[in-house]
Amino acid sequence: MPGRPRTVKVERVDEAPRVPFPTRATAGSACFDLVSAESVELERGRVTLVRTGLKLRCPKGTFLEVRPRSGLSARGVLMVNAPGTVDRDYSGEVRVPLTFLFDGRYTIRVGDRIGQVRLVEEVPAEFRPGPVHPVPSRRGGFGSTGR
Repeated sequence: MPGRPRTVKVERVDEAPRVPFPTRATAGSACFDLVSAESVELERGRVTLVRTGLKLRCPKGTFLEVRPRSGLSARGVLMVNAPGTVDRDYSGEVRVPLTFLFDGRYTIRVGDRIGQVRLVEEVPAEFRPGPVHPVPSRRGGFGSTGR
């Protein structure tokens, strides 16, 4: 059973077109869609920071995670640095770094869904010096568990 909803404050960037606040596509959606506040041409191999026209401020003890949309990846559009993190103390416009994998260009238009955002609870942690004992079956990293 989920707890009570947490409030994420949203401010529109003045010069950006009025885009909707992040919303869930369906009642079962895990994340809230972010849409583009600008029309841009994505080029193969070039990273473009696509504007959302929004500033987001999450409650104390949380941060926002920006995630890619699977529908875009099926078309060759990938979010770079996925997932991205919007720290609680970040006060700028949220932008989504996108790139295109194929030859040619891909057009993002105002209002296109370009990413998803998820509110995440922070987990307090401390890092202390101490031995890290190896687990014999997990040596090597980067594919060490097989294909």
